[in-house]
Amino acid sequence: MHFLPETLENYITLHSENEPVILRELTRETHLKVVHPRMITGHYQGRVLSMLSKLIRPGKILEIGTYTGYSAICLAEGLQDGGLLYTIDINEELCEIQRKFFDKSGYGDKIVQLTGDALKIIPDLDDTFELVFIDAEKRMYDAYFEMAIEKTRKGGIILSDNVLWSGKVVEPLDKNDMATRALLEYNKKLKNDPRVETVILSIRDGLTLCRVL
Repeated sequence: MHFLPETLENYITLHSENEPVILRELTRETHLKVVHPRMITGHYQGRVLSMLSKLIRPGKILEIGTYTGYSAICLAEGLQDGGLLYTIDINEELCEIQRKFFDKSGYGDKIVQLTGDALKIIPDLDDTFELVFIDAEKRMYDAYFEMAIEKTRKGGIILSDNVLWSGKVVEPLDKNDMATRALLEYNKKLKNDPRVETVILSIRDGLTLCRVL
């Protein structure tokens, strides 16, 4: 779904930072080999993630939901020297393509792949994070957020993707649509949560930025 006219979206993309060649290659391979390729982050949002990471200069990043690794590479661009990004995905079938492009990107030694249930993996991580990106099962966003905030430093940033859910958040709710219901509750929670200050950015499918207080 386009929240702006497609011509305007194209203009914005053309007048933003160029997409790295390695990410164009990853996009092509994702479309050729992986189911639901529209889930990939994409050029414009990827450059936004890269810019935010470069502004924050995190030592440690946590990503919940890797898919084929596009967003992880974008976020890794802002890591401090010696920094690490931990990325978690439940689908082990994607590990090979993730690692292939992590290594080709030049950030392979900074990206730690973790496969399995994020709710079981996160409690065992000893690190604290300056930047977290949530982009996994929408019905579990609240649980991911609660675990992530316990691992995020004060002043750190938690990003949540797809919070506008193709515009479904402002449409009549289908009682059987549990993903949209979960996102509606999640968006309301973040707005009123005293632990964070929150803005929703109308980037692609909606990106929430929370600063931990």
